[in-house]
Order: sequence, then structure tokens, then C-alpha cells
Amino acid sequence: MSTATTTAPPPAAAPAATPGASAATATPWRDKLNGVLFVGLMSAAVMQLADFPAIRQLGFSPLVVGIVCGMLYGNFLRGTMPVDWGVGVNFTARRLLRIAVAFYGLNISIQQIAAVGLPGLAVSVAVVVGTLLLGTWVGQRMLGLDRDTAMLTAAGSAICGAAAVLAFEPTLRAQPHKSAVAVATVVLFGTLSMFLYPVLYHAGWLPFDTQALGIYIGGTIHEVAQVVGAASNIDPATTEVATIVKMTRVALLVPVLLILGLYLRSAASHAGGNAKGAKLPIPWFAVGFLVLAIVNSLNIIPADVVAAIRRLDVFALTMAMTALGIETRFANIRKAGPRVMALGLILYAWLLVGGYGIVKLAS
Repeated sequence: MSTATTTAPPPAAAPAATPGASAATATPWRDKLNGVLFVGLMSAAVMQLADFPAIRQLGFSPLVVGIVCGMLYGNFLRGTMPVDWGVGVNFTARRLLRIAVAFYGLNISIQQIAAVGLPGLAVSVAVVVGTLLLGTWVGQRMLGLDRDTAMLTAAGSAICGAAAVLAFEPTLRAQPHKSAVAVATVVLFGTLSMFLYPVLYHAGWLPFDTQALGIYIGGTIHEVAQVVGAASNIDPATTEVATIVKMTRVALLVPVLLILGLYLRSAASHAGGNAKGAKLPIPWFAVGFLVLAIVNSLNIIPADVVAAIRRLDVFALTMAMTALGIETRFANIRKAGPRVMALGLILYAWLLVGGYGIVKLAS
């Protein structure tokens, strides 16, 4: 009795590997890396451009130059950039931004805050709180702006200019063009301050002593670079006080973001009807900012290392601003432009007049 042997059919031939198939699986990572490197190269050029004497004398920081160059590229030349690189641009404008804001904490110390004393700290707190509340209320109730645009514009005026706008954006989950229009108010009115404040002082319209004048300048001008630019046109002693007061406003970024997180949680709870289900959006980058500020206060990192990290952080922030500019469209800015500028002007008048009154009361 013979048994029939069955032979298994030959295995099916594996499909021919298509050229580049293995590379295709890595495409998302490669595209992200290409996008980040592209923004990095563009930011390196921006840093060189911002270092030109004519631009530096105007007080334009690399962050401001970065968003302007990014917006010009994103609106007129973006077709030359591969579409897939957009994921890297978005990564730079979001994730890298948070890391860079955290490391910005190395620019301040507890000793600096203590050096200006209670009057400087009181003025900083009053200006920050007053500007945020006024900007949010006027922007939404009087000018009809959405919440994010009003808050971003108020943050830029209240705390530390473009850096504050960048810090608020991920917490609010705002769209890029809203940050761009907020930064535009910082550029316009902060630059105006650099020229106006020295003129007002020399004309006798700011009858302050050196300490009070430094507190006024540091407590009411938008960007750190703009504060230095304005105060340096008066005298070195005023510049020192103004810079320290400005850094106390920067330090207030952390508690403000934590309070904002609680506000957003409360708003989400009321909207969803479930207070327990709403998560607290803790801005961990702000916590990192505070930790690094404390580390900087302890003087445990060599000065040359801190200086190198600060330079690298400015570059990272410039990359984030450049990427933000690339993602911004002029058409979106035009929708809210005049109203945002009106809000920026109202807040500027508040900083000039209200800030003057606050300093008078504190000094």
C-alpha cells in the first residue's frame, strides 16, 4: 500500500523590494530633522542680520528679526521648501519653544530681585497684573477680539515682550497668527519707547531720581533689549536698575502661567459641567524656568558655562520665532490687525500713564 506523498507548494516569492522602501518608514523623522535643520540655518542667518549695527541700535532682538524674516519667507517663498518639512517647522515652533523658555530662567536670579527692593517688586507686580487684566477685558469686551489674541497681546505688553507671547501660546494652545500679531505690538510700541522715554526725561517730563526712573523704565517697557536701549540713553546707573526691574517682570511669568492654568481648568470645568474631569494644564516649561532661575541664584554653574547656555538659548528662541513666522499668514493677520494694534496702543497708554502713577505711589 503506497502512501502518496504530498509536496508542499513552493513558498510564494517575496515581493521585490522597492527602492527606498526602508527609507520611506523613516521619512517622518527625516522630514522633521530636515525641517528643524532648515529653521536652524535660517536662524543662524537671522542672528548675523540682528548683529548688524543699524539693527542692533534700533533695539531689535534676534527674536523680533526672526519672526519678521520667517513671515517674509512663509508668505512669499514657502513654495521653495518641501511640504513634508513642515512637521519639523511645527516641532520647532512648539516643542523647542518650551525648552528654550525654560532655559530663559538662567537670565534671572533671586539676588537681582532682592536688589531692587520692595518698591521695584511692587511696581512689577502692579504693572503685570494691571496690564493683563486691562488687556484681556478691553480686548474682548470693547474691541471684540477672541480670548487668545487679547491675552497674548496683553502678555507681550505686561511681562517680557515676544518671550512672554511665546510662553503663553502653548498654554493657551493659540494659533500661530495670533502670536504674530501680538508680537507686532511689542515691536511697534516697544521700539517707540526706546526713543520716547529718553526724550521725556531730558525734557523734564519724568521728574524721577535714578532709582525711580530705572524702576519706571524697567517696569513699563516691553522687551529686555528695549529697556536696555532706552535706559542706556540716560546713564549707566539707571540702566542697571531698569534691567533688574525688568528681570523681576520676567520672573513673574511663572506664577502668571500657573494662575492661567487654573483659570483654563475652571473654564473647561464650567463648559463641560465636570470639575473633576478637567485636568490642570500645568506649564512644565514654566516650572523649569523657575528651577533654573533658582539654580542660577546659587552660583553653582561656572559663569562661562551660563554665558554659553544663554547664547544657545537665544538661538533656540530665535529658531522658535522664525518657525512661528514661517507658519503665519498675512491674510490671518489682516483679519484682526487694526483691532490688535488698537489694543496695543491702549495698553501702551496705560503703561506710560498708569505706570507713572504706580511708580509715584511706590517711591
